[in-house]
Amino acid sequence: MAESERVPDGGAAAAGRGRTVLAWAGVAAWGLWSLVRWAGGDRYGGIGVFAAPLLAVTPLVAAAAPVPVVAALVLRRRWAAVAAGAVAASLAVAVLPRAWGGAQPEARGPVLRVLTANVFFGEGDAERLVELVRRTGADVLSLQELTPGSVGRYERAGLTALLPHKVVDPRGGPTGSGLYSRHPLRALPAPRSEMAMPRAELTVEGRRVEITAVHPIPPISGANHRNWRRDLGALPGARDGGAGAPFRVLAGDFNATLDHATLRDLVGRGYADAADRAGAGLVRTWGELVPLTIDHVLVDDRAAVRDVRIHDLPGSDHRPLSAEIRLP
Repeated sequence: MAESERVPDGGAAAAGRGRTVLAWAGVAAWGLWSLVRWAGGDRYGGIGVFAAPLLAVTPLVAAAAPVPVVAALVLRRRWAAVAAGAVAASLAVAVLPRAWGGAQPEARGPVLRVLTANVFFGEGDAERLVELVRRTGADVLSLQELTPGSVGRYERAGLTALLPHKVVDPRGGPTGSGLYSRHPLRALPAPRSEMAMPRAELTVEGRRVEITAVHPIPPISGANHRNWRRDLGALPGARDGGAGAPFRVLAGDFNATLDHATLRDLVGRGYADAADRAGAGLVRTWGELVPLTIDHVLVDDRAAVRDVRIHDLPGSDHRPLSAEIRLP
């Protein structure tokens, strides 16, 4: 038989099939992740309890998306490389805009400076927290994991000298929260939730502002996942109540990233994520080995976000976030 007529031996054919399977396995793995992310897998009870914790690391998965592309090219599987490239593009579209920032609306109202900090069972350094309030010029501070003992410690360190008005619900463990303000606060009914989420109204240069300290339970079990979705769904929309509604701000540890459809649904109710709009939406606010962006300031999407900064707070596992906002 001529050389050109020889049939490949079984070993070579098996190796070829193995390369094909390997190349397409990479496409399938990243493709499934992209599908669950775009389909909003955390919304659904059946898979949501598994999808919610995993979707939080979507930026890391997106950063590794070139891996199946390169693997397919090395394995000489052209169509697998094309498919892997399409998957990588879909993940890039989901993630990268957070690092670019968005267009700012015209806003001519007063400036509001918001600071949020999860103080880790009240262990966040009191002196540093007060200095952070002073340095950012915060008008209002949202604290999560505020314990009864830490309230006195923060106030003795000078917190109420800078922000003398408060609506707080301190509790043991991670469940307490509180609001401190430069302006007088009027307490409002808090959303029904597993964790304390106090809500209050203040007035800034004649403008009514409503702020909620947000801290839903993390979605790490079946019951927690249901409560997490319920807690985020119970928060008010930016323009609930019509034309006479106050300007609304939601600030805190949402235990959610913008890769969770549950949070995107809330943002879609008239809000903008301040860090996302400022191009800081991928900056870590929690975690070292697995960095996540789970602390947010959501503002009425008619506001202009002038500045967003991520800070450090010794004693806490979270990084505080400050946002300077010009109201519409």
